[in-house]
This record gives sequence, C-alpha cells and structure tokens, in this order.
Amino acid sequence: MKNFFDTISNIWKIEELRSRILITLGLLLVYRFGCQIVLPGIDSTQLAELASGTDQGIFGLLNAFTGGAFANASVFALGIMPYISASIVVQLMGIAIPYLQKLQKEGESGRKTINQITRWLTIGICIVQAPAYLYGLEAFGVRDSAFVMGKGLDFMVPAVIILVTGCVFAMWLGEKITDKGIGNGISLLIMIGIIANMPQSFAQEFISRTTNNNGGLMFILIEVIVWFLVILASILLVMATRQIPVQYARRTASGGYEKNEMGSRQYIPLKLNASGVMPIIFAQAIMFVPGLIGRSMEGEVGTWIQTQFSDIFGLAYNLLFAFLIIIFTYFYTAITVPTNKMADDLKRSGGFIPGIRPGKETGDFLDKIMSLITLPGSIFLALLAILPAIVVKLMDVQSGWALFYGGTSLLIMVGVAIDTVQQVNSYLLNRHYDGLMKSGKNRKVA
Repeated sequence: MKNFFDTISNIWKIEELRSRILITLGLLLVYRFGCQIVLPGIDSTQLAELASGTDQGIFGLLNAFTGGAFANASVFALGIMPYISASIVVQLMGIAIPYLQKLQKEGESGRKTINQITRWLTIGICIVQAPAYLYGLEAFGVRDSAFVMGKGLDFMVPAVIILVTGCVFAMWLGEKITDKGIGNGISLLIMIGIIANMPQSFAQEFISRTTNNNGGLMFILIEVIVWFLVILASILLVMATRQIPVQYARRTASGGYEKNEMGSRQYIPLKLNASGVMPIIFAQAIMFVPGLIGRSMEGEVGTWIQTQFSDIFGLAYNLLFAFLIIIFTYFYTAITVPTNKMADDLKRSGGFIPGIRPGKETGDFLDKIMSLITLPGSIFLALLAILPAIVVKLMDVQSGWALFYGGTSLLIMVGVAIDTVQQVNSYLLNRHYDGLMKSGKNRKVA
C-alpha cells in the first residue's frame, strides 16, 4: 500500500504528467456534462419512454456507449460511433484504393491526411444519422408533444446541425485527450460512458436478487467472484505475449556479421492480442447495421432481421458478432504489426532471429508467428465478447449488469485502463531514466 501511495505521489510531482492527467479529467468532465444537455426544442420531462425503450437490446448498448446521451436526446446523442464507423470505412478502403495505400506509407504527413479524410467522412455519416435519430424518436414512444416546436424545418435543421456539431466536438475532445492528455482519447470517451452506467446496473441486479427471492446475497457474491475472474481473463488476454529471441551482431569489413559476445540476447514481444479492443469496437459499430436495415424493411423478412439482430443476447447476433471480431482481429493486427518493417529494422541494426536468415525470411517468419498466435487470441477475444449472452442464459443475470461480464463493455474498460496505466508508467520510467543519465544514481522525482 505504501508503494501505491508513493507512486501516486511521484505522478503528482511530475509536472507534465500531472498536467496531462488534469487535462484528461477536465475534457472527460466536459463530455459528461454535454451528455446531459437536451436538444433545444425537446421537452426533457417527456423522455421517459425513450429511456425505457433503450434500456436493453442493441439500442441499450448504443445508449451505454454514449453514456446515456442517446436516451437523453442530448447534443451528444450520436456519441463517437460515427467517427468509429468512418475510421472503419477508411481503413477498409485503404486495402483497395491506391491513393490511401500511398498515404499510409508517407509517415506522419500521410497519417494527417488520412485523419482529415476520416473527419470529413464522419461529418457525412452524422448528416445521415442525425435526422434518422430525430425521426426515430417516435418509434421509441416519444410523443409528438415532446417536440415543443413540432417537427418542421425550423426544428429539424438546427437540431441536425447541433447533433453533427456535438459529434464533431466529441471527436475533437478525443483527439485533444490523445494529444494533450493521457491515454487514447476516443477509447476513454467510450469507457467513461460505459462506467457511468455501471452503478445503476449493479443496483438493479442487487435489488432483483434480494427482493424477488432470486438467489439473495449469496448469488450476488457468486456473480461478483465470476466478474473478477472474467476481469483476470481479460487482463491475461491483453497482456499475454509470445517472446521471439533476437541476437545482435556487428558488421565485419567483408560485409558479413560477427557475433557480439558483449551484447545480451533480446526479445521481440509479439502480443497474443496485438489489436487490443479495436476489433470489438469495429465489430460493434457494424452490428448496429443489420437491426437498422430490419427496421427500414417491411414484411416478414424485415421483421425477422430486426428480431434476430436487435437482440444482443440472441444466438444469431452473437454468432455474427464473434465472426466479425475474429475477422477484424486479423485485419487490425495486419495493420498495426508491420512484420516486414520489423524485419528490415532488425537487419539494419545487425539483429537476427537465430536460425532465420535476415530480411524477407525473417519477415515471413514473424508473419507466420503472428498468424498462429492471432488465431487463439481472436477466438479468446470473441468468447469474452459474447460472454454476456452466455451469462444471461445460464445465470439469469439482469441484462444491464450482464453487459459488464466480458463483452464490449468490460473489454473496453480493461483494455483502455491497462493502456492508460502503461502510458503513466512509461512517464515514470522515463523520468527515472533521465535521473540516471544526469547523476549516475537514483534520485527523487522533482
């Protein structure tokens, strides 16, 4: 416990880290405040039907992702999901469009251009989703009387502009957190929205178990134990790596390599789940599409699609969800782990994997290893993602609390928390390293 408080004290003493943490907390507070601001022209006292209509199913998950902004008819009702959808589209197009492929190879300048394309595409998606959301409020039971100004252009046009602006502002907040704060801003915005629903979900489960003679406190204890076990499994998935040994040598006058006995063998840590929580977020963004298609279609086919893919605890939904997670895990890993570049960097620095020729063979070897370890990693990730549905069927857990048993909610929380803690830890280690370089011995963080 003393070491924990010492670490907190050191974090607070580092001015840059303290500033980044305060900026992050401040921007997250702004986002949470905006989630409570109802769109002008809507009577907030008549939104009870909207809240009850989005307390479960796929729209309940969307409401959780937006931190309740969807059910509040807030200025942030669209959340950050349009930006996630735009990112998916741009990355998928990067496989087929030569211009985007060229930008991906141009380093920082190319990345900035891709980000700008993603932003403009986000605005385009918002322009489509905003009126769909406003007109869809009636389907959730919101009465016409809730629209104080009616649904004419004098209400719709400003409301659409506000919703689009709210999404763009949320996107800006996420980018500012990434640049000026600590952690991945977009992921933190999603995580803070999920956490906001956690106390209420647990309270509902507690009341259900204790007042309806449905297991009582003993079953609550079992649920909490299982929940912690799932958290440990999630941490294991995020942290597990395959260590690839690397030996370094120095180049001789003849152009070959001579083993450097002074250098110790190092390792390349290839993660079991190198893509983190992004496959979950990508797959979840796409899973909203079938239900929306079903709602827009008429007849038995539309009803069947809506029924099957709007129930986040249903069999069809979870089978497709798991399949998409596996596909996106491979896709995102291929993007984030450039094995050929790693092989070239090793060759230039005089490093090699024992028994493997430097260059192309090393790249092929690393690619093969990544493919082998990504398969069990993606399956494990998919199983954790669909675990809430299993928990609901086997343990009869309330749907709101079940979302925290693995699934998108828990994996995002664990993944983002670990990533943020690692960034904080790197600041501490870097500060400690500077002290060693300057004085030759450990010194207190000033």
